[in-house]
Amino acid sequence: MQVGCSSTDPDRHHDSMEGARELDECIDADFPSEQWALCEQRNYDLATQSLREVLHPEFQQRWHEQSDTNRLQWLQRNSDDPNWVLSPPGNSYLTPLCASWTWQCTGDPFRYPESPGRNGSRFYQNEAVVEPVVFFDPDCARLSGHIWSPRNIRSKAPGVVLSIGSVGISETLYWWAAQSLVRNGYVVMTYAHRGQGRSDFLTPQGGAGSNANPSAFREGLIEAIQFFHTGPGRVSPAFEACAGDGRSADAFNPLFSSLDVERLGLISHSAGAGAALAVQSFGAPGAPIWPGVVHARNPVDVVVAWDGPRSVSPPTEDQEPGRGGSLPDTRFNYGVIVPHKPVLAQYSEYGLTPLPFTAPPDPDSGLPLFHHWVERGISVFEQSLRHSTHYEWGMLPTFPSSSWCPSPERQECDDSWGQSFAEHYMLAWLDRWLKNPTEQGAADADHRLLDDGGAQGRRKLSYYLTSARQFSTVGGVEEYCVDILRGCVD
Repeated sequence: MQVGCSSTDPDRHHDSMEGARELDECIDADFPSEQWALCEQRNYDLATQSLREVLHPEFQQRWHEQSDTNRLQWLQRNSDDPNWVLSPPGNSYLTPLCASWTWQCTGDPFRYPESPGRNGSRFYQNEAVVEPVVFFDPDCARLSGHIWSPRNIRSKAPGVVLSIGSVGISETLYWWAAQSLVRNGYVVMTYAHRGQGRSDFLTPQGGAGSNANPSAFREGLIEAIQFFHTGPGRVSPAFEACAGDGRSADAFNPLFSSLDVERLGLISHSAGAGAALAVQSFGAPGAPIWPGVVHARNPVDVVVAWDGPRSVSPPTEDQEPGRGGSLPDTRFNYGVIVPHKPVLAQYSEYGLTPLPFTAPPDPDSGLPLFHHWVERGISVFEQSLRHSTHYEWGMLPTFPSSSWCPSPERQECDDSWGQSFAEHYMLAWLDRWLKNPTEQGAADADHRLLDDGGAQGRRKLSYYLTSARQFSTVGGVEEYCVDILRGCVD
């Protein structure tokens, strides 16, 4: 039985889905048994399929071309503004790790204006207005990003701030999501945290970012929200505090006129997801008040969190569940996580350092967040993706994940296993909570979220880890399911 694919097989993009159908026999395989071992071998093989796909000559050529272009653009930026490489920001070719956007940090090479495909030059010419921005974080480090808006927009659109993961990666890995959101009527902000991508490695005082100072994820996200919501009539608070030392930055969002500031979603991955869960907490019972100054209250309406914290502490003895309890993460200093806003959380099976399972994992190991949201009566949708790793959401060439770029000969990486799953539910969840009834995607958002028999439904859910949901539909129906894969039972 052929489960994998070769880089020259024209039908290779069907292999992962065919493998999923074969894996259905594994849902209730006994452990230990030969059947269980065979199922795990197949599952893990499909979780590393991207390593074969990126060997395709079309991908390799486009990838290396874009990597070289990115390096030259990075050098030109440093030449135009030497402050990017002068001390104390600590920026260099290797700091932050993805500053040059080369090699793995290129992400999907078909998502750039230099690419000829539908996600390349045609997207930027016909579908979107994309403006590069630089803004200050609260400690005066410069953060680099982009604002994305539908071209020829006729009315103000809901906004989404997309916060990246950690380990020095770049916003480019998530441009697939930004493009999808623009195509579906959203104004989007992508950016890199302090210590990552083309943002400053350090603050002017030498303060660290990224994993060396995880609180920078939370503080930077708060300032990103504020910058996103500022316009010609009001500059961002950090700009007022930090401008004037010779380092140039934008005072406000250049595409502010396209944005409806009353509707805001957060999307985030990995460490960024932990920060987003902490940020949505502000203003909830038992949580701190919103710390920003642009808004009187927390402006976040909904969150999509990709492979973020799932090991959380229970409420303390004096915090009865549902009455002020919080979920402090056990690894990073995000701050307390208190249920406040609707959350879609998606998780991988094999995680950050993917290795085959030697025994089945605890099927409910990812559900503490789900149960805590349910106790508070707040909508939550939690999913685990079959044969997946931590890298399903951030596109890193040469890092193991499921089918990543099945059709590079078409000059695109669409229709991959994990990305299409993430995109389907990302859009449906945001459309449910952010779109007005007459706007694109609003009418069928509930149907898309409940389409368990569809192409992105239960056939893509992990048979190791439980997926569950409880949310209110637009029509006011409470949808509750404690095991989506095996069927919902009242």
